[in-house]
Parts: sequence; structure tokens; C-alpha cells
Amino acid sequence: MSTVWAVPSGLDSQVCWLAGCPPCPVCLTGPCSCGSVRVSLPVSLGQVSKSGGTRQSPINIQRRDSVYDPHLQPLRVSYDPASCRCIWNTGYFFQVEFDDAAEQSGISGGPLENHYRLRQFHFHWGAVDERGSEHTVDGHTYPAELHLVHWNAAKYPAYEEAVLGEKGLAVLAVFLQVGARHEALQRLVDVLPEIKHKDMRAAMGPFNPSCLLPACQDYWTYSGSLTTPPLAESVTWIIQKQPVQVAASQVSAFRELLFSPLGEEEEFMVDNCRPRQPLMGRRVRSSFRPLKWG
Repeated sequence: MSTVWAVPSGLDSQVCWLAGCPPCPVCLTGPCSCGSVRVSLPVSLGQVSKSGGTRQSPINIQRRDSVYDPHLQPLRVSYDPASCRCIWNTGYFFQVEFDDAAEQSGISGGPLENHYRLRQFHFHWGAVDERGSEHTVDGHTYPAELHLVHWNAAKYPAYEEAVLGEKGLAVLAVFLQVGARHEALQRLVDVLPEIKHKDMRAAMGPFNPSCLLPACQDYWTYSGSLTTPPLAESVTWIIQKQPVQVAASQVSAFRELLFSPLGEEEEFMVDNCRPRQPLMGRRVRSSFRPLKWG
């Protein structure tokens, strides 16, 4: 039996906190106001869906159909390593959390009108290297995908409100490609045995997630949704064109984590990714001319 989230049609509906449920995989702050209910079904997390959505994520990016926008500026990234708090197994992925009480860590520029504060980052990955990323490029799937989740503190007083609000979130996505060992990622990999089971946490010292970003600043951007419940269509996606290289053994270490808590039957944490969703007429813009693809 795999755990999956069933999502009600009304994103603004309030639901009770179910005893024994982990925090919402989006809010991750305890009783959830996002409108998600946890049930157990013999299906994968990837099959979760929301009826009536017109801006759902992830998507397949078609390079030839993306529109070069010369007005898109470089993304400005500024992260304070000291704001890193902890790493924990949420039961769906492992997540690194940051102190977002002030604006010391965040992004601006690019397609964004305001500064967005960093809340957390996490990864999605597959059971094998041939799949795992949520977004694809011309149908090509990467072994894993990094999501750095930011919220619009200039427009909303709290992260929980930004989750459901228009232009409330900005997610910076990076593809992981098997190749050379990534030294900065190894620091996270070394901690994973301490959080093998669901709900396990470990303290993190200073960590700068900028070290996980590619050198090339080219990106695609589009309006979409969260890929986990409540699947709210509040996200400005910024997807880096250039993947970062990581060793096959580093991605394999992700697969040693468990969906299950200590004391329950082990269920390895793999394929924690949602299938691609219809574009529904949306425009994908690029900060680079197509001929720059390399």
C-alpha cells in the first residue's frame, strides 16, 4: 500500500487534521489549511490529480514552442548560509528548511515582480536513472529534479497564505544529470542515513544552496502549480536550462530513504514525482534564444 493525497476540488476549503498524518507536504507546519486530506490507496503519489485545473504542473517543455522574451532579466539569487535550519524526511522526499522570518535568503529579478524568500528545498527522483524529474525537456527525463521553494513576502503576510495566492510562490527548478560527483551535494548525502525513516530530522549547519545551481543562468519560465497537494496554481516556475552533474551513487543514496516510519514495513522512497500535465494553452517563455541551446 502506498500513501497518496486526495485533493478536494475547493482549494480554499479547510479540513481537519487527521490523527497520525504527517504535515501537509507543502505547508509542513502541522495542521494544514491548504485543503488536503491524506488517505492510503494502492497507487503512487504521482497519480494525484485535481479536477478543473488549467495551470497544473509539471509540464513537458518543448524547446521549439518556447518563446524568447528579451525582457526577461537574469535571476538574482542571494542565500544566507546561516539561515539553514534542518534536514528532514517528510515521508515524501527529504527537505532542507530555512529561516524565512527575514529576507536574508531569496530570489528576485527574472520574471518576478517582487523579492521571494526561500522557505525550503527538496528533490524528486526515480527508482532508476531513466526517470525521476518532474519536468521534462522535449520528452527527456532526468534522474532527479531539485526544487527551491520561495514565497512572496511582499504580497502575503505568511507562507501559508502565499501557497494559495496568485503569484504567491516561485519555485526554482534544477535538473540533476548523472556525471561527475557533486561535492556540495555530498554534504546532504552524508546526512541521509540519519533521516532514513519518515519524520526523522537532523540539524544542519550553514549551507548555501547556491552551490547546487548551474553556472549557466538561462532559464524557462511559466505559470503553474505545486506538484504536491494542494496543487494550488500559485507558482511562477523558473526552470534552469543547464542541468548539474551528480554521481550515480549520490542519486542512489536518495533511494535508500524510506516513505515509512520506524517500526513499519519498509517502503523505499522512489518515484516521488508527479506525471506531466497538459499545457492548456499556456506560454513557456525563455530567457535565451533557442539557438543558444547546447
